[in-house]
Amino acid sequence: MCPGSYPKNKLMRKIPLIFSGIVAVIVLLVACSKADTTATGQTVYTAVAAAFGAQIDLNNLANYAAQPKPAYIVKDNTGNNPITNAKATLGRVLFYDKKLSIDNTISCASCHKQAFAFSDTAIISSGVAGGLTDRHSMRLVNERFGVEAKFFWDERAANLENQTTQPIADHKEMGFSGQAGRAGIAALLAKLQATDYYNELFKFTYGDITVTEPRLQECLSQFIRSIQSFDAKYDVGRAQVNNGRLPFPNFTEQENTGKDLFLTPPVFDGNSSRIGGGLGCNGCHNAPEFDIDPNTRNNGVIALAVGAGQDVNVTRAPTLRDLVNNKGELNTRLMHTGGIRDLATAVSHYGGFINDNRNLDQRLKPNGVNVQRLNLQPAEIAAVVAFLKTLAGTNVYTDKKWATPFN
Repeated sequence: MCPGSYPKNKLMRKIPLIFSGIVAVIVLLVACSKADTTATGQTVYTAVAAAFGAQIDLNNLANYAAQPKPAYIVKDNTGNNPITNAKATLGRVLFYDKKLSIDNTISCASCHKQAFAFSDTAIISSGVAGGLTDRHSMRLVNERFGVEAKFFWDERAANLENQTTQPIADHKEMGFSGQAGRAGIAALLAKLQATDYYNELFKFTYGDITVTEPRLQECLSQFIRSIQSFDAKYDVGRAQVNNGRLPFPNFTEQENTGKDLFLTPPVFDGNSSRIGGGLGCNGCHNAPEFDIDPNTRNNGVIALAVGAGQDVNVTRAPTLRDLVNNKGELNTRLMHTGGIRDLATAVSHYGGFINDNRNLDQRLKPNGVNVQRLNLQPAEIAAVVAFLKTLAGTNVYTDKKWATPFN
């Protein structure tokens, strides 16, 4: 017998044993795979269940992609990132997860709270390690339903996708800046990929567990665009008429007057003083979405949120919907400074308190001579305030699909 050879008869006796061993391994693998499914064939996501309980059910996703909206709402800045239930669900987790900050203390929701129309009651918001934002947090309601695609008060983000990870990489906000000894966003990606529930969520959504910045942007922006509010008193009235300029049957006389003042352009004399017409708010805040015109420039509020100096680069604003909640209470302070505490003061600003500056929207400087003076009467201010309160929704504050998923 040659060294290292094996008797043929003994080898033949071993083959059935080898084969049965292979079969046993296959059976075991199949059994393990079935352990992750229920009796009805649904997949069990152990890590997601442990982290979120009943808040997230990947076998029964919340409706983000096919939410109804009124027929008169026609603006949409979605672009090439249409909402899907899976990606918006992952975006919801990311939005509320404090792991997205360098020290696990701050999430997107820390500055954008559902109870306040996804804004912050603080004048400026707190970031990591005592950091503070430069401007008041913008409300995140109906961000999808507008012509303006750029984001931040100064429009520095070309789109919502680009906006979503900038606070994460900001040294003062969420801290993955790559500055002053801190790690950059690559460390965040590794951190999330080492988290078991993100393994399951990314596998479910993308087919693999890979975490990338474009995927974060895609999912966060889908979740934010899904936040919509079209159940206000305004919407009830608008559904009853053929034209938004007609009186709404469900409005009071004061609310209809305020609507007319809001929609009707003013008439000015040669010195930029109003001598007739309405207030022309609709020129920049277009009904029925009440989004901001992309061509707007500065609105004459030029103070810094904190400290002395000027900030004339603010050219964007959120929708005017849900300025107040359905009790008529202001959700947060107004403008990028957070310096205006009530709607009457906000309306009055445009009446005669506009600060002229090199970046001022020229619609606020009729005839190119002086900033406008609307010569507002108390009854006019009250009427416009009453109308703005009709833009308050209800569902946006309580819908669980926009609430924190964490137990």
